[in-house]
Amino acid sequence: MTLPVASERVHVRAPGKLNVFFEVGDVHEDGYHDVASAYQAVSLYEDVWAEPSDDFTLSVSGSVDVSGVPADDRNLALRAARMVAQRIGYDGGVHLDIVKNVPVAGGMGGGSADAAAALVACDALWGGQLGSAELQRLAARLGADVPFALMGGTAIGTGRGDQLSPALAQGRFEWVMVTSDTGLSTPEVYGHLDAMRAQPDIAPPRAVPGVDPEVLQALRAGNAAALAARTRNDLQPAALSLRPDLGDVLEAGERAGALVGFVSGSGPTIAFLASDPAAALDLQVTLSAAGHVALHVHGPVAGARVLAR
Repeated sequence: MTLPVASERVHVRAPGKLNVFFEVGDVHEDGYHDVASAYQAVSLYEDVWAEPSDDFTLSVSGSVDVSGVPADDRNLALRAARMVAQRIGYDGGVHLDIVKNVPVAGGMGGGSADAAAALVACDALWGGQLGSAELQRLAARLGADVPFALMGGTAIGTGRGDQLSPALAQGRFEWVMVTSDTGLSTPEVYGHLDAMRAQPDIAPPRAVPGVDPEVLQALRAGNAAALAARTRNDLQPAALSLRPDLGDVLEAGERAGALVGFVSGSGPTIAFLASDPAAALDLQVTLSAAGHVALHVHGPVAGARVLAR
């Protein structure tokens, strides 16, 4: 059926994310892994505009290289739009205009943020009124990071990362992100981790991943130094093995005063935690002067939401 369109054009903004803690369990027969993650949404955003169309189409632009972003049904945002239409029985189409600021294939969930934004935008455009629980259910079908892009804030993810529980985080954490011109394939990084773990000198992962309780305590207290002492990313050794140059970036940031640096998700984006906004600005300036693309962001921030016209 054709539903009444709530607006001629809907604008939704969704955040990129960091995994401030990421433990990866054993690989299953289907190739997937159980994980335990502490997610934080940060102020690096994807913007999606949705408007009525006879078909399902999209255009992509942004401040990052978007040449590798598909414009067909391989794109999670377009799949999200079709999913909403099917769920509410809408027989029209939509055009999605995506403006990307999160690095593509950078380990910050940019594609997942696009999908979350598309779910919210299409629901609003078509007057679906699906509600947050149903949108979360649809999001989980699109990928592990999509539900968190909807939720935002700080959360603990288990299972494949899509079983979310909100986590209390006091105050504001200051991050400097160093991006890379060349992305890393998430499946390739996981596959390389499995290959590395098959070597006898790599300790096997725990059977059931879990988030370190001290990470939760540091987030709850808003204590950047305590969080820095407990950050962890099990994918980092594999990402550094595939991209040894990232190790030089980590060393440069920590020499320049970062409390800690780590690979974001599957990489290659590097996240540095700073003690306060002034320290973050100094770190950004130092890394930029060394020739890196360095961005100062903060977290936690809200998840996908409709912006006023």
